[in-house]
Amino acid sequence: MSSTAIETERPSAVTPRDLARATATRTRRSAQVKLWAGAVCTALVVVPVALANVLPLPGANAQDLSRRRLPPLSEGHLLGTDQLGRDLLSRILHGGQVSLTVGVLAVLVSGLIGIAAGAAAGFFGGWIDALVSRFLEAQLALPLLMMLLLVVALFGPSVTVITCVIAVAQWPEVARLTRSLVLVEREKPYVAAARVLGLRAWQVLLRHVIPNVVRPASLVVLLLLAQAVLLESALSFLGAGPQRPFATWGRIISDGQAYITTSWWLVTLPGLVIALLVVGVNLLGDGLRDRTRRRKGAGA
Repeated sequence: MSSTAIETERPSAVTPRDLARATATRTRRSAQVKLWAGAVCTALVVVPVALANVLPLPGANAQDLSRRRLPPLSEGHLLGTDQLGRDLLSRILHGGQVSLTVGVLAVLVSGLIGIAAGAAAGFFGGWIDALVSRFLEAQLALPLLMMLLLVVALFGPSVTVITCVIAVAQWPEVARLTRSLVLVEREKPYVAAARVLGLRAWQVLLRHVIPNVVRPASLVVLLLLAQAVLLESALSFLGAGPQRPFATWGRIISDGQAYITTSWWLVTLPGLVIALLVVGVNLLGDGLRDRTRRRKGAGA
């Protein structure tokens, strides 16, 4: 046999285990990059918004008509002023408090409703599963924004109403994921063992099943935060958001759209803040999801 044939038949030094390690390394690095990038983008928005009341900024509603539409980096106004001479940075930060408050409360309520409904439907099945599934299908068939506008028009554009409306609009996504997770969990041996020990069905669900599905379900709730902020901004832009004196991000953009050709910063800068927050939250959610999957794969 020639030396060429021997070299051709020589096995590769790269084993399947090496390939698996390389894939895991790339996945781990990708998750870390997403987590760091998401954390930085989110912190750049959330931290200044949280500290808006202690920062040395003019009042969000303080008007000075002699200093209308000043460009960014003007004296005393880092991001310029709007059409009424109000400090744009102050309005963005104080408006972010309203938008983020509505978004966080909405996702918390939607998460609680979705996890409770999805867990009950997946664990008990029967008429409970059928009822929850019909509600999910009916709500998902409705146009989201039109439904939100209709409810706000009926009950008024208060912060409470908008928070509840967004929460009701988002719970189906959490419920669907929770239901699928519970369907898998209820077939595992520990559920049968808990029943043999005499625990009732609702006790098994609350003590054992729900704690095992809360973490993956909470990742969806985190991703819904970006959607909630976008929905609130859309409602405010259309005039159906929290009314004055609240300066929400959507209203700031709506007030400045008439001056977009001459004062670009009135629309561009609030839009960039919204985009930065949405990108940051999505990267955080993707990074946490990738890390969870990698841990499950390593455990398996």
